[in-house]
Amino acid sequence: QVQLVESGGGLVQPGGSLRLSCVASRNIFSIYTMGWYRQAPGKQRELVASLTSSGSTNYDDSVKGRFTISRDNAKSTLYLQMNSLKPEDTAVYYCNANNIWTTVAYWGQGTQVTVSS
Repeated sequence: QVQLVESGGGLVQPGGSLRLSCVASRNIFSIYTMGWYRQAPGKQRELVASLTSSGSTNYDDSVKGRFTISRDNAKSTLYLQMNSLKPEDTAVYYCNANNIWTTVAYWGQGTQVTVSS
């Protein structure tokens, strides 16, 4: 079992920045693809960014050039640096871990990001 705990959400003005963190209860990055998802009210959960065990990244077109996914192996922590935030980025952001060999997946509890003036 793996626990994922997100933090770093909050209220920010348009154009501002936030950094989300996701701490895993053990070091799983070598065998899990990590991702950040978000879900806005009335919408489906969508993938924002992903980071494979080999270090490859992928971003949704809506956040390319503004968001950066990264990890610190020593701290078992996944990050999402969010710059130039827009009101449409408002959502609950979830950390996700998908085992690269099985169908096992874990989710964090989510952290609210609100972009508003």
